[in-house]
Order: sequence, then structure tokens, then C-alpha cells
Amino acid sequence: IEIQQIYISKEYQNQGLGKKLLQKAVDCGLDRNLDYIWLGVWEHNHGAIKFYKHLGFKEFGTHSFVLGKDRQTDILMKKKLG
Repeated sequence: IEIQQIYISKEYQNQGLGKKLLQKAVDCGLDRNLDYIWLGVWEHNHGAIKFYKHLGFKEFGTHSFVLGKDRQTDILMKKKLG
């Protein structure tokens, strides 16, 4: 299962909402007997990378994408389900 995006408005951050949303996705993957949950996170979003690592995600690659005229890199992270 892939997580496309999780955004929490600044005033609601650090209240456990991102963790709850992510857990819902994990539960959906488990219900479907999937092996992994994965996502891409911008390489300079150190807070998000730390958050995902804390929840058991591990880096497994990168991919480039273009935002406007700027080529950027996402770190691909995954977590084994089950």
C-alpha cells in the first residue's frame, strides 16, 4: 500500500494525528494481507524522515520529480506489515 501524502496544519501538529492517519493506512494494508506500506518523502524534510523512521520505516531508494522547474528528490521508505 502506498501513502501519497500526509499533511497536518501547523496548529494541529504534534498531537498524534499523523500517527493515527498512518496507522489507519497500516490497518488497511493488513486487512488486505499486503506485505509492505511505502511512501516517498522529500529529501530535505528531515522532520518527516525522522517521524517515519521512528514508526519503523526504512529507506530503500530514491526517485526524482519536478516541482515547477525545480528537480527534487524523494527518499523512498517502506515498512513491513504483519
